[in-house]
Amino acid sequence: MTAVSADAPAQSSRPLEGIACVLGGAWCFVGQDLLIKDLLGAQPLWMLIFVRACISILVLAPLILWLGGNHRLYTPLWPIHLVRAFLLTAGFAMFYAAFPFMPLAEVSTIFFSAPLFIGILAALFLGERMGIHRIVALMVGFSGVVLAMAPGQESFQWVALLPLFCALSYAASMILTRRVGDGESSLTMGLWTIGGSGVMIWPLGWLVTTLVPMGPEFHHLRLEFIVPGVEQMANLALLGVVGMTGYILLSRAYQVANASLIAPFDYAYLPFAATAAWFFWGEVPSLNTLSGMALIIGAGLYIGYRELRAPARAVSPAPVGETVIATGVPAVTEDSAEPPDSTM
Repeated sequence: MTAVSADAPAQSSRPLEGIACVLGGAWCFVGQDLLIKDLLGAQPLWMLIFVRACISILVLAPLILWLGGNHRLYTPLWPIHLVRAFLLTAGFAMFYAAFPFMPLAEVSTIFFSAPLFIGILAALFLGERMGIHRIVALMVGFSGVVLAMAPGQESFQWVALLPLFCALSYAASMILTRRVGDGESSLTMGLWTIGGSGVMIWPLGWLVTTLVPMGPEFHHLRLEFIVPGVEQMANLALLGVVGMTGYILLSRAYQVANASLIAPFDYAYLPFAATAAWFFWGEVPSLNTLSGMALIIGAGLYIGYRELRAPARAVSPAPVGETVIATGVPAVTEDSAEPPDSTM
């Protein structure tokens, strides 16, 4: 994984814009996941991701050419974008592959271990210090993940590992996001990230279907291109627009706001998703899922609270390694000042 430099320029934080983008992105992703869960079966997973990417390219490329300015088709940061595209493509392919086997609330709860993985990756690759408070919070959060997965119980399925792997790949991609910074257009980021997924998804699908024995329960992972009907085409177009909008909003939030300020709002996805799944499919989250969700949210919010307590947080630049739940300050080097709260 590409390490993120500590030399990124200081950037101002615009919290209101960041909060609005995160909430809007959460709604978009709930809608996207509902559409994908509904379309799986009639259309293979690879097809859904490919069509979403194609529609995003058809919308974003002309828009970038029309707007001009810092919106550009080519960017010198393309290697970072392609790495992010691979991480997100592989990760969310695993996330969606679990949909036919697990309720949406359970899959989403396990995925929200991503902020916990970000805390670990930030310590490893950004040099962020982990004090006793953060370590305990991470342990509590991961206990919530284990509780939601329910290993050792009859309800446990090995596919519960798929959203966990997705969380890890997502965390790695978010560590890279701040390297791009506010100097890159969110439209350009969306084009390269989502467009890249369209190029990568078919080789990835071929690799999976070649290496993994595919029984009838994996019908949604079959490798074929199905010509959609009029109604399905409309749903696929809607999927592309909603998914593209969500990625742009989320990328924008990471670019403009200090994540420690907007982190609590990112968790809005979980109640949004659980409520939507209950409304449309009558899915009622299990006690394990709800308990794990509470522990994960509590741990994440506590980390965010500790971030906000830091006296310098209000005036310091947004973190170099942007996260769903911020894990702290830019990478600390031997020549830099001590962080304001070393017990984080």
